[in-house]
Amino acid sequence: MKLATLRSGGATRAVKLDGDVLVDLGVPDVGTLLEREGWAERAAAASGPAYPVEGADFAPVVPRPSKVVCVGLNYRNHIQEMGRDLPEHPTLFAKFADALIGATDDIARPGETGAFDWEVELAVVVGAPVRRARGAEAERAIAGFTVLNDITCRDWQFRTREWFQGKTWDSSTPVGPYLVTPDELPGGVRPALDVRLSVDGEVMQSDTTGDLLFDPVHLVEYVSTVVRLNPGDLIATGTPGGVGHARRPERYLLGGETVVAEIDGIGRLENRVVKEKSA
Repeated sequence: MKLATLRSGGATRAVKLDGDVLVDLGVPDVGTLLEREGWAERAAAASGPAYPVEGADFAPVVPRPSKVVCVGLNYRNHIQEMGRDLPEHPTLFAKFADALIGATDDIARPGETGAFDWEVELAVVVGAPVRRARGAEAERAIAGFTVLNDITCRDWQFRTREWFQGKTWDSSTPVGPYLVTPDELPGGVRPALDVRLSVDGEVMQSDTTGDLLFDPVHLVEYVSTVVRLNPGDLIATGTPGGVGHARRPERYLLGGETVVAEIDGIGRLENRVVKEKSA
C-alpha cells in the first residue's frame, strides 16, 4: 500500500492510493492510523470517500511524530566526501516535528544562514511500539518508507560538535508524499532503491540505498536500544554524496530554487526555496 496524509477542507485525512484516487481511511492522518491495532488490515479494507491524486495537497506523511531521529554519515561515498572515517556506530541527531513540511510545500530559508544545503534521504516509518527490538521484531516494526529532504544550515551545524542546531529549523524538512509498505519494494525492509536529488533540474545526488552502511533494520535495533520508538516515529537513514557543502566551490541554496528529491518506488518531493517570513 501507499498511504498519505491529505489536506482537505481545512483539515487532514489519512488516505491510501488506489489508481488515480486517494481513498479516505477514516482517521485524520497516517500517524493516527498507525496507532490503531491492525492498521494495515483496516487500511486495506477501507472504502471511504475518494479524492483525486492530481492537485492533491499533501501534508507531512506523519504530521506530528513523537520522534524524528536522523542518521549522519551513513553512505560510504558521503562519508568519504566529508573527509571522515567509516563509523563503528550510527551517528544520531534529532529534529522536531515543527521542521516538517509536505511534499510540495515551500522550504523556508532562514535569513540567519549563508550555507543552506540539501540532503535526500530514505526515511523509515515506525509502525509498532518497540524497545530494544532485535531481528524479526525490528523488521515487523517497520511500517514502511518515505522520502525526506534533510535541509541543513551548514554554518549553524558546524558551530559546535553537536549538529542539532543546523538541522531542525522551522518548516525546512519536506517528508512524504507516501508511506510505502515494505511488500511493495525490492528488498522489503532492506530496500534497494535509487535515490536522486536535483536543484533547478541539475542532478546533485544519485545513488542507491544499497550503499547504506547501517541498514533500516539495524537502525531500528540501535535506536530502540536508546529510546522507545512509537508508531509514526521517523528514522531518516542518511544522505549519499553530492551535498553542496562538499563541492568545490561550495554550493548552497540562496532562494528561488526548486529542489526535487525522489526515491524510486516511493515518491517525489518538489519544493521551492523561499525566504522565511518574519514572525
